[in-house]
Amino acid sequence: MKVYTKTGDTGTTALFGGTRVPKDHIRIESYGTVDELNSHIGLIRDQEMNLHYKDILIEIQDRLFTVGAILATPPEKEVLKNGELRLQKLGIIESDVELLENEIDAMEASLPQMTHFVLPGGHTTVSYCHIARCVCRRAERLAVHLSHNEPVAEIAIKYLNRLSDYLFVLARKLSSDLNAGEVKWIPRK
Repeated sequence: MKVYTKTGDTGTTALFGGTRVPKDHIRIESYGTVDELNSHIGLIRDQEMNLHYKDILIEIQDRLFTVGAILATPPEKEVLKNGELRLQKLGIIESDVELLENEIDAMEASLPQMTHFVLPGGHTTVSYCHIARCVCRRAERLAVHLSHNEPVAEIAIKYLNRLSDYLFVLARKLSSDLNAGEVKWIPRK
C-alpha cells in the first residue's frame, strides 16, 4: 500500500465509508484537530515523568483514535450494508470519562487549591501540556460545531471536554513534581 494515492490532489478526501468531501469540511477539521492533539500528547509522553502518567497518556491516545474514527464517520455510513455498526468494536464509553475524572481527582488531592489563574509555562513538559490543552479545546469546539450540522456522539464531546480538564491538572501536577513553580496571573489594578 502506497502512502500517496493522488485522490486528494483536487482538494477532496474520503471519510470513513468512502464519502468524499472538501478537505476544509468541518468534519475533516474536527478529526484532523483530534489527530493533532494526539501528536501533542505523544510529545508529552516522550518527556521524563512518572510511568503512571505515561500509561494514562497511552490510554488517552488510544481513545483519541476512537474519537477520530467517530468524527470521521458520517451518519449515513455508521451502519454497514450487512446491518452491523461500522464502529461496533470501537467506542468511547462512560468509564473512559470516569478514568479521566479519577485521575484528575487523584492529582488534585496532592495540589494546593487554586486561587488564581495560572500562566502556562515554567517547564517545557508543563508547556507541552498547556499546548495540548488548547488544541483539545479547539477539537472540542470543532466537534460541537459539527454537531450543529450533523449528529455527533455526545460522549465524544464529553470526553474531549474532560480531557482538556485532565491536561490542565496534569500541567499543574507536573509543575509541582518538577518543582517548576506555577506563575499566577495577577490582573492589573
